[in-house]
Amino acid sequence: MHREHLRLSASRFQGAACLSRRACRASAILSLVCVFVLLTACATPLATNGDTTPPTIAITSPTSGSSYTTGSAGLSISGSAADNVGVTQVTWSNSRGGSGTALGTTSWRIGGLTLQSGDNVLTVTAHDAAGKMVSKTLTVTYTTNPTPPTITSTGPAAGATNVATTSAISVTFNQAMDPTTITNSTFFVSGVSGSIHYSGTTATLTLSSALSASTTYTVTVTTGVRDVAGNPLSSNQVWSFVTGAQKTAHVQTVFVILMENNNWSDIHGSSSAPYINNTLLPMASHAEQYFNPPSNHPSLPNYLWLEAGTNFGILDNNAPSANSQDTTRHLVDLLQANDISWKTYQEGITGSDCPLTDVGLYAVRHNPFVYFNDVTDNQSATSANCISHVRPFAELATDLAAKTVARYNFITPDLCNDMHDPCDPLNDPIAQGDTWLSQHLPPMLASSAYQSGGAIFIVWDEAGTGDGPIGMIVLSPFAKGQGYQNTISYTHSSTLRTMEEIFGVAPLLGSAASDTDLSDLFAVFP
Repeated sequence: MHREHLRLSASRFQGAACLSRRACRASAILSLVCVFVLLTACATPLATNGDTTPPTIAITSPTSGSSYTTGSAGLSISGSAADNVGVTQVTWSNSRGGSGTALGTTSWRIGGLTLQSGDNVLTVTAHDAAGKMVSKTLTVTYTTNPTPPTITSTGPAAGATNVATTSAISVTFNQAMDPTTITNSTFFVSGVSGSIHYSGTTATLTLSSALSASTTYTVTVTTGVRDVAGNPLSSNQVWSFVTGAQKTAHVQTVFVILMENNNWSDIHGSSSAPYINNTLLPMASHAEQYFNPPSNHPSLPNYLWLEAGTNFGILDNNAPSANSQDTTRHLVDLLQANDISWKTYQEGITGSDCPLTDVGLYAVRHNPFVYFNDVTDNQSATSANCISHVRPFAELATDLAAKTVARYNFITPDLCNDMHDPCDPLNDPIAQGDTWLSQHLPPMLASSAYQSGGAIFIVWDEAGTGDGPIGMIVLSPFAKGQGYQNTISYTHSSTLRTMEEIFGVAPLLGSAASDTDLSDLFAVFP
């Protein structure tokens, strides 16, 4: 009896132990499953918690701008996106109907978009793994205009005679054109090469070298030129002009254009500066070793140096109220004393007063003339002398057309256009300045002031890093041009000395007395 009880007890104990082991194994397995599920569920949040950086997105084709016009009802767009966590998808929508997901993420493409007549606002949105998103818009105008384009004016005009040998050739249409159809095979002058720029409704052919004197030239625009709706010219347009006899002269009119805060290595060869690199440099002379004066920073000291050959000990950007000068030993004072006309065209001013302080995108530190009391009548906002010489940039086009420009013209774009600040829609200072030059240089190059003895100097005020080199580009009928470059060491004193030699004024101011002039960039100087 006792042994039977013991066997029963042992059996029960073993069964209980067995149950306990099974329970433990099941519990362990359940715990492992829970841990796996929790880790899987938490994997994404653990990777993205705390991510506050949204993705970025850019549209690169058919344009990087904010608007585009087409005559086709179908469109493809493409671009890029980036994110520190990872771009998960790019979606799109059209304000006129339609939406979907792009092919690709960091490099994406949307094909087969259907446009409606008029404006279509296309929105592309990049999404990241943290749920953040950012959008970019492109307004596409689909025009169904069936009217073929016509040419409303040409320069030189058909049958014109005595045309300057440095003339640019231009043609203006009655409507917006497709610039990709205006090429050297659809717009050309017989026996002449050059580069073409299209802006507004005008195409300009800038010649790579001067025309021959007393020669008849024929211009052709073919039916390969089309408007934005795809309509071609109804027939080839052909006209001729005759150049004038060769004249022996020297520089009569100077235009100095100031750009901002970039080393020459940032500009030369940059994809953000196609007009400078592909149009201007092949026809211009330029310097490879031009520097701002040693340690001469920030902007104001360099603008003062271009006017007086010194910074007067100023190494800041303060307004004329703190930095005005009583001296009369500066360039425009010498010009006035010799009855040589001058003006500065400042973008962003009204012209109703003497602009002595920053206003909007106008920076007074980029206007050296208002720092001299003989120009401003001792910092008077109502100074008649200042107001007559310091004019809004918009007036330059009027003065060029009326042939009333001064002999010395100093041009300052605003902070968005001088390569200083990033501004919408490009947000690329170099591209902004390059675009501005592409819009405003062609009318200057086509003007009689330039063609009959002008010189345009495009120079940067200071280097973005160190003292340079910075850019100096010279365009003139008297420049060596055709892509000529040298490695002579220059500074702003060189430019000031060159101005004094061109206009024949003395004494040489400040460091201009000891620096090398820019004469090597010219075939005829001064």
